[in-house]
Parts: sequence; C-alpha cells; structure tokens
Amino acid sequence: MSLLLYGSRISFTVAIITSVFSIGIGMVIGIASGYYGGKVDAVIGRISDFILSFPSTFMIVALSIPLTQRIEATNLARDNGARIIVLIVFFVIFGWPGFARLVRSQVLSMRERDFVMAAQSQGASGYRIIMKELLPNLWPTAIVFLSLSLPGFLAAEAVFSFLGVGVQAPASTWGLVLSDSVGYWQQDPAYLLIPSIMLIIVVLSLNLFGDGLRDALDPKSDRG
Repeated sequence: MSLLLYGSRISFTVAIITSVFSIGIGMVIGIASGYYGGKVDAVIGRISDFILSFPSTFMIVALSIPLTQRIEATNLARDNGARIIVLIVFFVIFGWPGFARLVRSQVLSMRERDFVMAAQSQGASGYRIIMKELLPNLWPTAIVFLSLSLPGFLAAEAVFSFLGVGVQAPASTWGLVLSDSVGYWQQDPAYLLIPSIMLIIVVLSLNLFGDGLRDALDPKSDRG
C-alpha cells in the first residue's frame, strides 16, 4: 500500500504534465493549421505525418538512456529526475499530433460559420477571432481530450517503468511495483494482483469519466 501511494505521485505527475503540454501544443498548432491553411497547414501536416510515422515505443526504448545521460551531463537533473524529463518530452512529442489534427478539423469547420464570418466582416483581426471566437468553442474538446489522454499516459508510464526505461529504484511508480512483484507472484499473488487491479480501475474510471464528459458537452448527443 505504501508503494502504491508513493508511486502514484510520480505516475500521476507524469500523466498530468504530459497531457497538459500535449493539449497546449496541439491547441496552438491545430488552430494555426486550420485557420490560416495554405502553406502553414501543409508544413504542419507534413511535420505531424513525420512524427506519427515513427514507432514511438522503439524510439523511447532506444533513445531514453543516451538522452538521460545527456541531461545528467548538463546538471539539469540527476537520476530519476532526468528519466522523468525524458519520458515527458517523448510523450509530448508523440502526443500532440493527434490532438492538433482534431483541433484543425474543428477549426476548418468553424471558420466558415456565421459568427466567424461576421467578425471578419467587422474588421476583427485574426488574433481576436482566434481568442474570442474559436478558442472558447474548443475548450470542451480540450477538456474531453484531457480526461481521455490521462489514462493513456498513466498506463504508458507504467509500461516503460516496468520495462526499465522509466523511473528506477529507490523511487517508486506503479510500473516499478508491477516489475518487482513478478519475482514474488507465486509466494504472494496479492503483490501482483492488487497493483494490477488498481491500475485497471483507475484507467477504466478515467476512460468512463471522459466518455461521460464527452456526452455531456456534446450538443448533438441525445440526453433524453
């Protein structure tokens, strides 16, 4: 129980920071791509295609150790601090393109709507249209994506810590607890089952919360 409670701090910290940064970067890039279009949209589209074409799991496993050593050499962080930074950076790099594409598709639809065209006809600048017209209508999407991405990043952190790429002892995460429990599952099955069940419950709960939040914020859903 102590390991679960202590490990949840790092696991949830990595998941929350990664989700917030992925949404922030994806929001900015998606709005720019959808609103300005043309060459901006083409360049951003090719960059996102390039990132999505990489096998993210193998990239993280292969590059985590040299990047961790590079961060430690700069004295920016040491040991697990450097490993956490590397995980967050990789998760953000591979996490923003999906949300950016979602935002881009919504902006492409909204920029042809009457309220945007009315603002343009009144001489509103692009910055004002984005901040006053587009962004308020994108927050529900960002909130839903946040609730759905948290369990994904939480599970990803556990997987990489289990594989020995993420946080290492003496620190603790849920992935490390599961990794340690493998050697004791015959003598003490609860050591393996309880952390596994906890991870399943948390991920399932966040996914169900995200689905419910999406239905609540979707004006087209049938609430009857």
